[in-house]
Amino acid sequence: MSFVKEFKEFAIKGNVVDLAVGVIIGGAFGKIVTSMVNDLIMPPISLLIGDKGFVNYYIPLSDKVRAFVAANPTASLEDARKAGPVFAWGNFATEVINFVILAFIIFLMVKAINQLKRKQEEVVVAEPVPTKEEVLLGEIRDLLKTRNI
Repeated sequence: MSFVKEFKEFAIKGNVVDLAVGVIIGGAFGKIVTSMVNDLIMPPISLLIGDKGFVNYYIPLSDKVRAFVAANPTASLEDARKAGPVFAWGNFATEVINFVILAFIIFLMVKAINQLKRKQEEVVVAEPVPTKEEVLLGEIRDLLKTRNI
């Protein structure tokens, strides 16, 4: 089979379309989760720990950054990164929260889809149709029962 023919067969089966739809929806869903974390979850946490914002917590890793932060105490993470290397633990923690929420929601979606599949499989499973031999054996059994009476 030629490469082009094999690719065409693969693309026609719908796998490529399903994958593309999944990637597009996943990207959009990721943006929703990111917005939820950054706009709804982190602001109240930032109020509890300070006005700086949780994402902007970092540890300066060079003297140049320490001097910059000392001169600009309200410097954001991006400002500090321009001055030099930083250990951005607040930003990392935000990304971990994004991942955990996204993974949990995907888990719930897969669980719901699996339950729907199980229900469909239960409905589809019908009583097996007896084979000709089974029908014939049943008739013989019934005849033997009537003879013994």
